[in-house]
Amino acid sequence: MSALEPASIQCPYCWETLHISVDPSVPDQTYVEDCQVCCQPIVIHAVFDATGALTVTAEPENP
Repeated sequence: MSALEPASIQCPYCWETLHISVDPSVPDQTYVEDCQVCCQPIVIHAVFDATGALTVTAEPENP
């Protein structure tokens, strides 16, 4: 079992920096998580490349 990978994103609504954990066993994933500060829904897209490097983007679910 893989350990969760820590990442930081910025909320697209309130601009707060949020710390999340991403499961590296799924190389390309998109999911919705509520902001821990303003409770707005954030679409998170996390991708692990062939070397295991993580790229995370955060977009508003309700633009």
